[in-house]
Amino acid sequence: PTGYMENSISYSAIEDVQLLSWENAPKYCLQLTIPGGTVLLQAANSYLRDQWFHSLQWKKKIYKYKKVLSNPSRWEVVLKEIRTLVDMALTSPLQDDSIHQAPLEIVSKLLSENNNLTTQDHESIIVAIAPLLENNHPPPDLCEFFCKHCRERPRSMVVIEVFTPVVQRILKHNMDFGKCPRLRLFTQEYILSLNELNAGMEVVKKFIHSMHGPTGQCPHPRVLPNLVAVCLAAIYSCYEEFINSRDNSPSLKEIRNGCQQQCDRKPNLPLRLLHTSPDLVSQEATLTESRLKPVIVTSNEIHVEVERNNTANQKMTASVGNDSEPNLIDCLMVSPTCSTMSIELSAQADRILGCYVEILKMLSDYDDWRPALASLLQPIPFPKDNCLFLSFLLLFFFRELKYVIQRFAEDPRQEVHSCLLSVRAGKDGWFQLYSPGGVACDDDGELFASMVHILMGSCYKTKKFLLSLAENKLGPCMLLALRGNQTMVEILCLMLEYNIIDNNDTQLQIISTLESTDVGKRMYEQLCERQRELKELQRKGGPTRLTLPSKSTDADLARLLSSGSFGNLENLSLAFTNVTSACAEHLIKLPSLKQLNLWSTQFGDAGLRLLSEHLTMLQVLNLCETPVTDAGLLALSSMKSLCSLNMNSTKLSADTYEDLKAKLPNLKEVDVRYTEAW
Repeated sequence: PTGYMENSISYSAIEDVQLLSWENAPKYCLQLTIPGGTVLLQAANSYLRDQWFHSLQWKKKIYKYKKVLSNPSRWEVVLKEIRTLVDMALTSPLQDDSIHQAPLEIVSKLLSENNNLTTQDHESIIVAIAPLLENNHPPPDLCEFFCKHCRERPRSMVVIEVFTPVVQRILKHNMDFGKCPRLRLFTQEYILSLNELNAGMEVVKKFIHSMHGPTGQCPHPRVLPNLVAVCLAAIYSCYEEFINSRDNSPSLKEIRNGCQQQCDRKPNLPLRLLHTSPDLVSQEATLTESRLKPVIVTSNEIHVEVERNNTANQKMTASVGNDSEPNLIDCLMVSPTCSTMSIELSAQADRILGCYVEILKMLSDYDDWRPALASLLQPIPFPKDNCLFLSFLLLFFFRELKYVIQRFAEDPRQEVHSCLLSVRAGKDGWFQLYSPGGVACDDDGELFASMVHILMGSCYKTKKFLLSLAENKLGPCMLLALRGNQTMVEILCLMLEYNIIDNNDTQLQIISTLESTDVGKRMYEQLCERQRELKELQRKGGPTRLTLPSKSTDADLARLLSSGSFGNLENLSLAFTNVTSACAEHLIKLPSLKQLNLWSTQFGDAGLRLLSEHLTMLQVLNLCETPVTDAGLLALSSMKSLCSLNMNSTKLSADTYEDLKAKLPNLKEVDVRYTEAW
């Protein structure tokens, strides 16, 4: 018969597959031997015929191994068959993901259906399939088996010799743990098993270093995001266990194991939350004692004790009324209602949390990873919760993470320390959490002062940043200035200089704070001197146009502007001079300036931000051949009076150009030659 087959042939029915090789045989044919006869398959060419041949051989053998391994009798025979299956997959000329994945899935099913294997059997099977794992991710069920082995035998040589290259491949090549959460869980258990070795964190540190590589730049861009995802998920899973132990809902681990109903679950962890009864609150509210009985949360993994003073009475009464615990984060952010605080974790819980927090600290020590790490942690990936013990765990984590935040604050790169601020308006950032009164502040504002110092020294010496401090953190700033902190003294002086504070009483309080210390008194006297010079500078009179000689510096400009009155200066040319962004502090003091030429200078983004906040009446600006980038050019959108803007030969992008055109309605002349937007 010729043409198409009327009935399909199952792969399991094929007894043999051969290439036709006799003389005068039909070209490019395969002979399939089946019960009752043979079938010839003719391909269009020899390549397609060979592809069919190897594919059919593969399918035939796979069905054989599925049948053999589905009913194991003796494990030594099973182990031999697994090794043969692996060799077949490795030697097959076919190039397809399923060639290696199919044997792994067969072994995975075998392990899931046979729970009575010995540890030796486990390790023998893992070693047998190890060659397939060199270039393939393990399937989900196999990951679960690996996790179990890491938990039960963390010191096994299989963990080091077989699992290490598998985890390294996962971290280097995985794109989304959301699609394969078992890979993340396996990576978590592997890291914990490394921490169980004698050297402990030293082994983990060597592993992290091996993932980064010996050079100053990690060649694998996915390693850092994957490590951060593993650490944050592991830390949050600890909190999740406490939540689930409290409300009797199934945890993620139990859902994965098939437990969906409360009746299927194990009994609750012994956790007690002792509320103060309404009667006790009403009785103690009438007493003159300054302290209330502690609120205690206990479980088998955590012990927390909080002493509250009488200022917390209203919050506690409200909490009892709605039958819910007070939100500790909100309490700490509003008022100092906690006078003492202690967190005691069990050795196991402390080891788990400490391990992953320590990894985050290690990651922050690599210069090339720090910008991306700061960006990943900027949104603060842990929610506020109404559970008292969860709040304390978050508090514990924030305090342990202080080293990482300190590293961000010490980094001079703007893309790193800018991530200390909140990711968007209305959401707290690390800057708020570690500021005095914040949930994680435990050092009287030392880290806060360090963060303010780096932000002010970079490109945040702006009204917007000062306004934010004046509205939200003026009290802590004044307290630190009263203790002699030079950064906070400078902050208060800038608030006075830029007229940030409108209230006269507050201004007088700031002046009194400055005059209470030697450094404050000296900087306030310098401020007063600058104010006198500013009045002289802005006094009406002087030239309307001014051009500085080429090669002039910031110091030359400052010296010139301090020599007389420039209240009428409308046109200033600094073209082909050596001025930098530092001269912006002097330019913003020119009240009548309308045209500014910065052609071929070293004026950058920081200066541009300062100009955009103070010289809102500027009409003509020449930035040709300056090192400004999109970060600074975007700030020009607030200069609504701009009519002419030259951005020739800058790092302007097309998107920023379109944004500026939309936000500057009076812009008529624009030069964007030799830019991306040209």
